[in-house]
Amino acid sequence: MRIVFSSLSGHGHLYPLIPLARAARAHGHDVLFATGDPFRGTIEELGLRFAAVGVPIGAGFAAASGGSSTRPEPGSAEWLRLVSLVFGAELPRRYLADLRPVLAEFKPDLVVHEAGNHGAGLAAREAGIPGVCHGFGRQSPANYAGFDPALRSVAADAGIELPEGDLRTLGNPFLDIFPASLQPAEFLESVARFPLRPVPFAPSGALPPEAVAERSRPLVYLTLGTGFGDAAVLRSAVDGLAALEVDVLVAAGPSVQAGALGELPPNVSVHEWVPQAELLEHVDLVVHHGGSGTTLAALGAGLPQLFLPQGADQFGNAETITTAGGGEQLLGAEVTAESVRTAAAALLGDSPHRRVARRVAAEIAEMPSPERVAERLPDFAR
Repeated sequence: MRIVFSSLSGHGHLYPLIPLARAARAHGHDVLFATGDPFRGTIEELGLRFAAVGVPIGAGFAAASGGSSTRPEPGSAEWLRLVSLVFGAELPRRYLADLRPVLAEFKPDLVVHEAGNHGAGLAAREAGIPGVCHGFGRQSPANYAGFDPALRSVAADAGIELPEGDLRTLGNPFLDIFPASLQPAEFLESVARFPLRPVPFAPSGALPPEAVAERSRPLVYLTLGTGFGDAAVLRSAVDGLAALEVDVLVAAGPSVQAGALGELPPNVSVHEWVPQAELLEHVDLVVHHGGSGTTLAALGAGLPQLFLPQGADQFGNAETITTAGGGEQLLGAEVTAESVRTAAAALLGDSPHRRVARRVAAEIAEMPSPERVAERLPDFAR
């Protein structure tokens, strides 16, 4: 069977699909991965076929905002309107156009599109190819008010019929990598959901020596991910964590240079990138932005989390895990060295938060593996 996997051009959208794509290939399926050209090397190193489609998410925001570099306040009405235009119109329109020739040439039997890439779902529907929606994290309780009208307008322009009701999955079966206990009940009731165990993926690499060294005190992992780095927030977190009897390992990401953090305390080390999937088994606490990938990886490892959300779906993830008792969150001006120190201290050791995290980890471990779900993919193509 021929299968196209397609994601938006972003780490948090691409990486969750890779375990199933690899499992599908291992089952003998002919797999092509269609995403942004910056990820060509990642995909081809895995031995998968690659097709460059779409534009960076930032380009979608630039187009929707008329080229303005000024972004509305996250959570504001103007911000929600902009997000609806980006993910409901600008990106779907481009991915639909770019995937048409890919599907025509490859002639897949199935298209697996991630939940942020509605353009790939539209392209499959237009070509008469069965589609499956692959989640990358928690679904918002409801779509942004302007999302459905924007997407329906793109579909109408292309002559594509869409199902009535909620368009979060385009009416396709939904492969859900988020534990059901943390998904909104109304979403679970509205889709044909198939659980899929989240398997953290990152390009291979060596762990920093300090991550695997013998130690007599906890190791705290601090990151703001790949897209929302902020040197001031990282510095406040570093100062707060360094005041504890812990070692701190920082992944600064591509948007913050290590030098921007200034002189570091002796119990802190900073790296541009670390193999997060391998690192977490050595960690006692994760302090991070709340991106879906890091949130799920920490949940799967049974680790408490301190959230410092900066944008996108991070606020929803932080609120969900905090409400469930698996962590704490600090928002905006609340992020100070003292508040980080206090919150982190409460999360270390055998805290109630750790017990909640371990319970969710057990739930995740019971979800079907990518290998088991790959066996079922032909059923979705019928």
